[in-house]
Amino acid sequence: MAFAAGAYEGANHDPAASDRALVQRFVNRWERGDYAGMHRLIDPRTRARVTVAAFGQAYRDAAATATATAFVPGRVGRRRGNVIDVPMTVQTRAFGAVRAVARIRLTGDADAARVAWSPALTFPGVRRGERLQRRTRLPARAALLARDRTPLARGPGRTSGVPDVAAQVVGQLGPPPPDQVGALKAAGFPPDAPVGTSGLERVFNSALAGTPGGELLAGERTLASRVPKPGRAVRTTIDIDTERAAVTALAGRPGGVAVVQPRTGEVLALAGTAFSVLQPPGSTFKIVTATAALEARLVKPSTQFPVETAAVLDGVRLENANGERCGGSFANAFAQSCNSVFAPLGARIGARRLVDAARRFGFNEPPPIAGAQTSSIPEAADVGGGELAIGSTAIGQGRVVATTLQMALVAAAIGDGGLRVRPTLRYGERTRRTRVTSRRVARQVARLMLGVVRFGTGTAAAVPGVQIAGKTGTAELEDAPKPTAPGELPPPPDPNAPPRTDAWFVAYGPARRPRVAVSVLLIRGGAGRTTAAPAARGVLIAALKRRIR
Repeated sequence: MAFAAGAYEGANHDPAASDRALVQRFVNRWERGDYAGMHRLIDPRTRARVTVAAFGQAYRDAAATATATAFVPGRVGRRRGNVIDVPMTVQTRAFGAVRAVARIRLTGDADAARVAWSPALTFPGVRRGERLQRRTRLPARAALLARDRTPLARGPGRTSGVPDVAAQVVGQLGPPPPDQVGALKAAGFPPDAPVGTSGLERVFNSALAGTPGGELLAGERTLASRVPKPGRAVRTTIDIDTERAAVTALAGRPGGVAVVQPRTGEVLALAGTAFSVLQPPGSTFKIVTATAALEARLVKPSTQFPVETAAVLDGVRLENANGERCGGSFANAFAQSCNSVFAPLGARIGARRLVDAARRFGFNEPPPIAGAQTSSIPEAADVGGGELAIGSTAIGQGRVVATTLQMALVAAAIGDGGLRVRPTLRYGERTRRTRVTSRRVARQVARLMLGVVRFGTGTAAAVPGVQIAGKTGTAELEDAPKPTAPGELPPPPDPNAPPRTDAWFVAYGPARRPRVAVSVLLIRGGAGRTTAAPAARGVLIAALKRRIR
């Protein structure tokens, strides 16, 4: 009986089925990208010679060369000699669907069978002794257009009919940065292909560059080929006249100017380093602080404060700008930008509520624009437990930093009734709007900002016949005199030294139905009221006199 049972089992044991099962496991793991699992199925001699890391890298390199995104095995064939064929479809970015046969050689029989691996097995259709390579052909780069369809950059020379505007926003082409070479290779671009490295060329690089074509080769044999596909022209949100006004306002000074539409988030102008440089926002951040204080019902616009020249927090004296005396109602303190009111108020608000408000305005959220820096504020636990750290943050100092574009979006959120919109540089693109604060609080802050331009520090930004809501800022830099202890005098200023402060101004208008929000930063530009506010006025006039569509 035992002999009969053994004879029956041996007759039904199918070595071919075992071999096909081995190959099926191998290609299934290939499909999943489980290179370590594939490595365990190859013959012991090769497994000892080729490490798991080198084995996996060989497959990743082949996939990158082919721009492969997926490997899909077909039905495993029968063993013929020591070979089992498996038809495979490889989805690629540059060559479409590549169909070829993976010839999988085996060593050993039945349960002892293993895959006799060689580098040719890293891609279907490659034979022993052949190397997978590609011959790339790039499409022509597509045109960049202003919102009125005027070309900002087109053709190989990236020429424009408005070179003065194009020079400010188009940006440059150049070799890809090292951190982008891998992704570009996987998309089919050779390592020396020019890419957008700044400005709009960088923001829209993938759309403008199109899809490479060419031939995928195994040695000298063509496995697949495709004609390169040009990109489509990108119509941007940039308004030519508003951009010119922004450039004029900056006047070659270091800093940035940003202009956005509050409801749509469309960026009408960017000049200088409007989204690529972070600086302390100074008193423009008091928009955020006032929002948090009003939400917590710690103040009302009519709440009264002492008229003082400074506030003392944790034994350190924080002066008002130029040591002036100010206070009175909260509305007046905002209009006059009183540190002596806002620093202690920040301590009352507390780090948690202050940071929460800033996050709702967009701080610590990466912008949806390539190359844009992320405006940031430390987490509540990292602000510091003392009154001085929280008070300094509340007046836009400490470790809070922002881009010019971010502060334009802060102003725009108040102008749009407490709704923050994500910025876009693509014309007609719908963007997400999120609620920053209630309509009630937004209206209160809006009235505070109107006071800044009517009778406060921002009167130099007033536009005849138009209600403008704004906020000045003068941010001390690291080399500025530090707050002093009570009774201690700061060192006298050097009259020949450059200013130690950044000048800011943010605004929107018209106040009732805002069409534009503007932010101006002049790095080491002195005081916001004397330099940034007048610069913003020219941009506001240029933007508001146009019916921008």
